[in-house]
Amino acid sequence: MPDERPPMRGAQPPLPGDQPPTPRPAEPDALSAALRGLADSGRAPAPGPGAQVRRRAVTRGRRRRATIAGGAAIATAALVFGLVTGLGDDSAPRPAQPAAPTESASTAPAVTVDLTRRTLTVRGRTLPLSSGTAAHPTKPGRMTVVAKHRTKRLTGGTAGLGDEYDVSLPWVVELRDTTGRTNYAVALTYNEQAPGKSDVTRGVLGLRTSDAKWLYTQVSSGSVVTIEGKAPGAAN
Repeated sequence: MPDERPPMRGAQPPLPGDQPPTPRPAEPDALSAALRGLADSGRAPAPGPGAQVRRRAVTRGRRRRATIAGGAAIATAALVFGLVTGLGDDSAPRPAQPAAPTESASTAPAVTVDLTRRTLTVRGRTLPLSSGTAAHPTKPGRMTVVAKHRTKRLTGGTAGLGDEYDVSLPWVVELRDTTGRTNYAVALTYNEQAPGKSDVTRGVLGLRTSDAKWLYTQVSSGSVVTIEGKAPGAAN
C-alpha cells in the first residue's frame, strides 16, 4: 500500500532527473609542487665549517678596509695637489703686474696762453688770464708742466726778480722750458678781478681761484703750455 504521508514541512521533494554532483577525483597540486621546487633551488648552500666561515669574514673585512684606505689616500693626494696648485711655487715665474696708468706727454692736455687776448685755453675751455706787467712782462715760448703744488711760496728769487716780492699762493702749476727757465700758473687770490682785464703779475700766469683749481686737476706732468703773443701794455 503506497505511503500517503504528507512530506515534512520545510523539505522540498527531489525533482525528477536531479542527481547529486559526482566528486572529481583528487589530483596532485602541480602549482604547489612547482613552488616548492623553486624555493628549494633558491636556498643558499650550507656554510662550511666554522673556521672557514671566519676566514672568509676576515678576508672580506680586510678588503673593505683596504678599499676605504685607498679612497682616503686618493682624496688626500687630490687635496694636497689642489693646495699646492692654488698657492703656487715661489720659484715659478709669475705674471707681471700691470703698471699703474700714467698720462704720457703725448696724451696730456695741451694748454695755449694768448697774452694779447689775456686767455688760457685747455680741453676746449677758455679761462681769463692776467700776465706780467709792462715792467715785468711774461715771456712767450713753449713750456712743460713739471710739478703741481696745492700751495707754494713764491719769492722774487724764485721768479728771478730779486727780493721784490714774497707770497704764498694756492693751486700752483710749475712750468719749465728747455733752458731751465721756470714760470708758474697760480690762483691770483690777491686780485680776483684782474684776470681778463689787466696784467698785474711779475710774470706769472694769474687765474681766478676757481679757474686755477680746475686747471690744477686737468693738467699733469708732461702737459705742454704754449705761450703766445704779447700783453697789450707791453713795450714793443
